[in-house]
Amino acid sequence: MNMWERAGLALLHRLDPERAHGLSLAALRSGLVPLPGPVTGARLATSLAGIALPNPVGLAAGYDKNAVALAPLMRAGFGFLEVGAATPRAQTGNPAPRLFRLTEDRAAINRFGFNNEGAVPIAARLAMRPKGIPVGLNLGANKDSPDRAADFAAVLAACGPHVDFATVNVSSPNTEKLRDLQGRAALTGLLAGVMEVRAELAKPIPVFLKIAPDLGETELAEIAEVAMAAGLSGIIATNTTLSRTGLKSAHAAEAGGLSGAPLFEKSTRVLARLSALTGDALPLIGVGGVCSAEQAYAKIRAGASAVQIYTGMVYEGLSLAARIARGLDGLLKRDGFASVAEAVGKGRGDWL
Repeated sequence: MNMWERAGLALLHRLDPERAHGLSLAALRSGLVPLPGPVTGARLATSLAGIALPNPVGLAAGYDKNAVALAPLMRAGFGFLEVGAATPRAQTGNPAPRLFRLTEDRAAINRFGFNNEGAVPIAARLAMRPKGIPVGLNLGANKDSPDRAADFAAVLAACGPHVDFATVNVSSPNTEKLRDLQGRAALTGLLAGVMEVRAELAKPIPVFLKIAPDLGETELAEIAEVAMAAGLSGIIATNTTLSRTGLKSAHAAEAGGLSGAPLFEKSTRVLARLSALTGDALPLIGVGGVCSAEQAYAKIRAGASAVQIYTGMVYEGLSLAARIARGLDGLLKRDGFASVAEAVGKGRGDWL
């Protein structure tokens, strides 16, 4: 991180977190943020469910909810982007304040509640996106929907033609009873509807499932079984947690999902367990607490084919993606791996 980025972060941290988030997007769109361009190489280039990635470091959903900064984000060193979550209809989400920095814990708590402009305007922006790295969309459901399962299929129908992958998000803790859809019966029905829409797309795209880190062994086993039976392309492990163990910050008791450094160990153990349960039959994306190349490498060795970051950028800046990718290249070289794929799952036993 250079001195200008450090100064910019210091300024943003003096502001309300949600306002700072908006300003960071505005700065990106205005061209004020220096961007490194693509980061790739023979060891970093990889494939995720058939999608070619220049490197395995992606942007997690939630930062660019409405797909308004795709062009600059494509030049920020990421290997792929995920935008959203998008719901069929626009919604404002939960009342503010709803985003909190936990600086002492290098973490954040949010309770946004799927605030977004709705599938139609998001689809229009995705349709006009420039060529570049792969872009996916996180699918959500409206809070007041009488049929939330149908909402996921509706968003895919609207936006699917314009993205490279889609993610079914039933793991956000900020929409009441949404996580209930992770149960076997509900999830089976929901995924059947989504996969029907996928089959009707002119170009069927990979569909992932994003799960919570707070699941027990039996629940994880059920989700792995349902995901494989449904023909999903992979699983994203994990979303934010409801746990507050060991936090030191003043906002630790706020309601919402916790992300950042405290989530790293918990999410990585879930990832490793999923890798064992699926027998490497499904590609996994590791999310939760990644803020260094070493942590990205740990996720890959635990079973992830790719990783995603978000909260780490709150403390390390947008240049974090490029720094992780370059550092990961060095770690792969150090350990004699010719590619990311060769390292996937090689350290899974350390997390089981």
